[in-house]
Amino acid sequence: MTSVPIQVNEVTKRFGDVQALDGVSLTVGQGEMFGLIGHNGAGKSTLFKLMLGLIPVSGGDVRVHGVSTAGAGFRDVRRRIGYLPENFVTYDNLTGLEVLRLFADLKRVPRRECEGLLERVGLGAAAGRRVRGYSKGMRQRLGFAQVLLGNPDLIFLDEPTNGLDAEGIHDFYRILREVQGMGATIVITSHILAEIQERVDRLVILSSGRVAAQGTIPQLRAQLVLPSVIEVSLHPGYQQEVHGAFASAEGLEMRVADDVARISCPPSEKVAVLQVLSTLAHAVRDISIREPSLEDLFLGYGGHHA
Repeated sequence: MTSVPIQVNEVTKRFGDVQALDGVSLTVGQGEMFGLIGHNGAGKSTLFKLMLGLIPVSGGDVRVHGVSTAGAGFRDVRRRIGYLPENFVTYDNLTGLEVLRLFADLKRVPRRECEGLLERVGLGAAAGRRVRGYSKGMRQRLGFAQVLLGNPDLIFLDEPTNGLDAEGIHDFYRILREVQGMGATIVITSHILAEIQERVDRLVILSSGRVAAQGTIPQLRAQLVLPSVIEVSLHPGYQQEVHGAFASAEGLEMRVADDVARISCPPSEKVAVLQVLSTLAHAVRDISIREPSLEDLFLGYGGHHA
């Protein structure tokens, strides 16, 4: 295995007259949790299928562990991949354990892994129940157990927390961190941007089949220079004094209402704003700072609907 799990080089994909991907290039490093976000129709699922070798590229090249997805050697590489599609469909008449054993046989993984994996994803008590009685969240957990069969070193997850409650999402990411800690590389898409922004190491924003931006969230913030928002709760009667203290400041946007001042400023000006506020300690009850979220970045880079 090479040290670069995924290399996508100038990839294009056409479906008839529709250009789904247009010159996409990205690299996913060993052991990374890599996010892939974009509005519906941006090309996320198409890119997933190309990286999995499920569909051929129209142009360019996709390599997984150094092996082209179009090459004869990719079949062996694919055995080391775990994949959870957006809608995990399985056999309703089988029990959860039977479904997992079926996937174990397909992956040539020992069946003895199955019961422990169902316990791990919180389905131990439901292992003997038919899948038709499973909730959406339980089906998603079963799909996740299928992904983990055979300890894959590369994992693709398409909207993986679909149908999970807050506890299920927490458990899911806890297990994912454990798997990542053992050396697995993870590629994940999600339309719940707040959910993945603190969890991915790097990400790509796709827009209309092209890479709009890629990097860590701090790098993307720096590239866009989106404002930080400093929210200041004031003691009653100090609105005018606080407003006046910032009257001559340039590059700031300030609104004061109901004893709350909101100051939007470039990240480079945060310290200067806080220094001024320190001279107004008698007027200030509390301060909170909000950095641009992944949603702000997404919209700033031309996203529409995540």
